[in-house]
This record gives sequence, structure tokens and C-alpha cells, in this order.
Amino acid sequence: MSETIASEPAGSAHVDDQPRPGRWLALAVLVLAVLLVGVDATVLGLATPFLSEDLRPSGTQLLWIGDIYSFVIAGLLVSMGSLGDRIGRKKLLLIGSVGFGAMSVLAAYATTPEMMIAARALQGVAGATLMPATLALIRNLFHDPRERSLAIGIWGAMASAGMAVGPVLGGFLLGHFWWGSVFLINLPVMALLVAVGARVIPESRNPDPGPWDIPSVLLALVGIVAVVYAIKEAAVEGYRWDIALAAVIGVLALFVFVRRQLTLASPLLNMKLFSHRGFSGAVLADLLTILGLSGLVFFLSQFLQMVQLRSPLNAGLTELPAAIGAVAAGLAAGWVARRLSVRIVVAGGLAVVGLSLVGCTTLHADTGTAALCLILFVVGVGAGFSFTVTADVILSSVPKEEAGAASAVSETAYELGAALGIALLGSIVTSIYRGFTTPLGVPGPTADAARESLGGAFEAARHLPADQAAALVKAAQDSFVAGVDVAAGVGAAVLLAAVGAAWFLLRGQELANSPAPPAPELATAGREPGRDSGSAAGGPAPRP
Repeated sequence: MSETIASEPAGSAHVDDQPRPGRWLALAVLVLAVLLVGVDATVLGLATPFLSEDLRPSGTQLLWIGDIYSFVIAGLLVSMGSLGDRIGRKKLLLIGSVGFGAMSVLAAYATTPEMMIAARALQGVAGATLMPATLALIRNLFHDPRERSLAIGIWGAMASAGMAVGPVLGGFLLGHFWWGSVFLINLPVMALLVAVGARVIPESRNPDPGPWDIPSVLLALVGIVAVVYAIKEAAVEGYRWDIALAAVIGVLALFVFVRRQLTLASPLLNMKLFSHRGFSGAVLADLLTILGLSGLVFFLSQFLQMVQLRSPLNAGLTELPAAIGAVAAGLAAGWVARRLSVRIVVAGGLAVVGLSLVGCTTLHADTGTAALCLILFVVGVGAGFSFTVTADVILSSVPKEEAGAASAVSETAYELGAALGIALLGSIVTSIYRGFTTPLGVPGPTADAARESLGGAFEAARHLPADQAAALVKAAQDSFVAGVDVAAGVGAAVLLAAVGAAWFLLRGQELANSPAPPAPELATAGREPGRDSGSAAGGPAPRP
């Protein structure tokens, strides 16, 4: 991949390498968006029982309310990252923020299931603009690699904090207000982001982006949504012909998407990025890490609330040590990676997470709070080190003008890893759970309903005598825990496999210690002031 470096007099300072004034204030505004996306990703789960009472969705509609947001985000991340590179990342971030706030109001005051599904889908469209834009703007705000590593650590810390704060905040709001309040908390944050961000965030874009290829956008959307849908549905419903058809359509669309990118003069996603071993290794490490962790994340809330019978607020507080560990590790990750190496920190972090999941194979109903908090704290530390350094590697491996598309690849890997993990580990938990023996005397239809899910067992037990109901719930809980223990073991195996992949693919990868020096002798035509060049300040260019 060629790079364009501006013409400058010998001995002059490279204008793009000068620290941007106000960059830390701009970062403070950017992480508001990240915090909000993290909160929104977790808070809906707590509100679902309450909105179900008001809107009375069917089972299928309830699944779509929960899934449509992540489907749309996954399908549009790459396209929105590339769009930001073209029209301006700040502009796209502000437009997306306004849209996210507006759709939050629509979701809060939804009066029908269809209205809620539409609001969540449009929230997904807006949400797809936020994460790639924030990370790409960090790439362009911080040219000094050490500062950028710290900024990425703060970015990752706020994402982790948002995921942890969501259940705590949601539990508080649902205890005092109606379910729509979990959406309205977005409004003051978005208003602050737009008002302050418009003034302090500098614009950045690719100065020569080429057209935004609509067929590529549609292929990416259809391909990723169809694949993620097929994976999630297979985890719940098994392998039906319509699910297999969705998977085939998705894979075919993604194949055509890749072929098209290789032929376009200005592709939506430059496939040559994957020829950089560090970039590919970091993306693969992220995908495998989320795949292995997603089962724990997905089933932990159910374990805490329906096996250990904690309140939503208590469950959220129990999960908080994971965020504390991730925040602490994220802030230190760049410093540690420069003193050791990228692959030691990433592989070591993944090993820590994998070994922590081994500890989760012994979970049971009586597992104490202290033990849970310790395991989750260690998981957070390992994940914080790994994710922060891989994000730094991904951004440092690409020219600044492609930062949005590269950031979107990282986020897409996260979404696909989550879908694959929930499908793989979810099918394990479900198959083991459904094998439990119901107490004598429980009617067949009631037993079948109890085997559908742990929540279904609690619902079925309401119609039984007290002793029989207690026995049914206990059998269901024990079977669920057995499934979670096995899934944790499989997740640990995936994480330990990711250790090997990271150790091999990130060999020789290092974080830069200072901005790249100017190279006027390689100059070509000048560029417009204040816009991105192809300068590699802060990181190596992808290999051709």
C-alpha cells in the first residue's frame, strides 16, 4: 500500500506530528459515546420483563427486540467506518449521536412491539456510527504513540465501565421509574456530546477517498446480518433448513463482497490490510477472545439472578470487579507492552482469561461472592491488557486515512465473536440443561415448558404445589449450572488456543515509542491543511 507524505522544507517540523491542542478534552467527549454504547448494550436485558408486561410481544417479537440492535450494528460497522473516512468522522459521530438520542426517545415511548423493534433497529444504525468513529478520531487526535496508547486505554476502560455500569444503573432506574427510563438516560449524555464535541473535536477524513460503493454496503449488510442471524438462531432453534439457507446467503454475500473489494479502485474495505500480520493477528485474537468469553458473559447474569437468586442491582454489583480490572489493565497496557512486548502482553492476558475460565468450571449455587468477584476481576485484568493492546496494534498498522474502516473491522470481529460464542457455548448449555429429570408427578406439558429455559422452569413451577415446584426449580438450576460449567471449560480451551495464535501472529510486533520522523525527500503533491495525509506517524504501514 502506497503512502503520500507532504512536501516540506528540510528541517521543518512535520505539521501532522505536532500535538493537537485540546486533544484530551476531545477524548473526554469521545468516551462519553463509548460509555453510552456500553451501557445500552447491557441495560435492555434488565428492562425486558417490564416492557414485556406493557407491550405484550410474542416470543418471536421479543427475540427481535433483543437481537435487532446487534444485528444492524454488526451489518453496518464496516460501511459506517468507511463512510466516516469519506465524509468526516466528526460529522458522522455528531449525526449518529443525534440519531441515537432521537431513537432512544422513540424506544422509551414505544406503544407496540413493532414500534419497539423499529426503534431498536434505528438505534443500531446510529450506534454503528459511534464506535468506529470514536476510535478513528483517537488515531487522528494522538500522533505520539505513547499518548495514543494511553488514549486507547481510556477508550477501552470506558467501554468496559459502560458494560458494568449498565446492570447497576438499570437496576436502580427500574427500581424507581418505569422501563422507558433506561432509554432516556441516553439524552443528557448525547446532548453534552453534541454540544461540546462540535467545538472541541477536530474534523478528520481521507483526503482522496473515492466513491462510497453502495453495492458493497448492501453486500456487507446482507452477508453479516444473515450470518449472525443464522448463528444465533441455530443456538436457540437447532439446525433448520431456513437457518441453513440464511447461512448460505450470508456466506455467499460476504464472498462476493470480498471479491468486489479486490477489484474496486476505492474499496469500501481495503483487503490488503489483512496482509499485515500484526493487523490480522490482533483481529483474530479479539474474535477468539470474545468467542470464548461470550458464554460466561451471556449466562452469568442468569446464574446470578436465577440460580443464586440475587436482585438485578446485586447481580450488577457482583459483576463490577470485571470492569475495575479491565479499567486498571487498560490504562497500564501500553506502558507494559513497551517494556515487555506486544505478544507477551496479549498472549499473557489471554492466558489469564483462559485460566480464569477454568476456575469457572467449578461454579455452583453456593459459590461465594468473594470467589466470584476475584474470578471476574482477574478476567477483567486479562481482557483489559489484551483488548487495549490489540486495538493499539490495529490502529497503528494502518494509514490514518483508513482508520475508520480498520476500527470497524475490529468492532465487527467483536460482534461476530459474540454471535459465534453464544451459538457454540449456548448450544452446549442448552443441550445439557434440557437433559434434566423432572420430579415425579410433573405433567408432561409442564416438564416440556421447564426444559425450554431456566426462566421457563420458574414460570412452570408457579402452577405446581410448593414441594413439587421447589424440586423442579432445584433440578433445573442444577442442570443449568452443569451446562455453564462445561461451557466455561470449552471457553477456556478457545482462549488458550487464542494464546497460541497471538504468540505466533504477533511475533516481532512492537508499539512505537515516538512519532515517525518527517521524510521530505519522499514527498509528492501537497495536501490541504488540517486534513489527513497518508503519513505513517505513529505506526508502520501495512505490508503490500
